[in-house]
Amino acid sequence: NSVAYSPDGKYIVSGSYDKTIKIWDANTGECLKTLEGHSREVWSVAYSPDGTKIISGSEDETVKIWDANTGQCLKTLKGHSGYVWPVAYSPDGTKIISGSWDETVKIWDANTGECLKTLKGHSDHVFSVAFSPDGTKIISRSLDGTTKIWDAE
Repeated sequence: NSVAYSPDGKYIVSGSYDKTIKIWDANTGECLKTLEGHSREVWSVAYSPDGTKIISGSEDETVKIWDANTGQCLKTLKGHSGYVWPVAYSPDGTKIISGSWDETVKIWDANTGECLKTLKGHSDHVFSVAFSPDGTKIISRSLDGTTKIWDAE
């Protein structure tokens, strides 16, 4: 359902309908690790800017933070009341954003896992989120046909 390169281009992470996340060697195509912990389909994956962590969003309504080296689940972020489709890291790696079928975008502290803010304004599922390159803005796209630009602060 989702793929992403590590910042150094050596690895690829994939999230799957089978509830797993796999880390692949980008040169050989070999599966290096299988991460298990979600109870439903994994819809989105992303590497942290420094490549040490992976985040995932799932139909189990959670975001998980994983250690990219060991594959260990470090934190499970709970707060959405619908499937989590998109996830993204801020450019500096201090925040995570997630979008959900619950029509919200959440901003999380990447270190503590605390939900810092819930952005409301869409009237249907949020299926895409991203930070601006400088981290000051967030964009979100929804099945309601709108794209919203938010102040990240």
